[in-house]
Amino acid sequence: MVIKVYSTPECPWCEAVKDFLSFHNISFEEIDVSVDEKAAQEIVKKSGQTGVPVIEIDGKIISGFNKPLLEEILGINTVIDEEKNSA
Repeated sequence: MVIKVYSTPECPWCEAVKDFLSFHNISFEEIDVSVDEKAAQEIVKKSGQTGVPVIEIDGKIISGFNKPLLEEILGINTVIDEEKNSA
């Protein structure tokens, strides 16, 4: 599974996405669109938006931090995961 997170350093939702993925031990490539103009143009073409975060998972585009959709695509069962982490 290839995951790319298009983000900017000052974006709190971008940090939330990266924290979420890291918490679940899911590796991803971070692309800072504030310094990579080509990537910034690429996400507009792929998502139709200029805002971040934009997450690409095996070619599927998710705009914003949509936790339920991420959990569904990544097969994460939050209730079970939270129970494991509190044990």
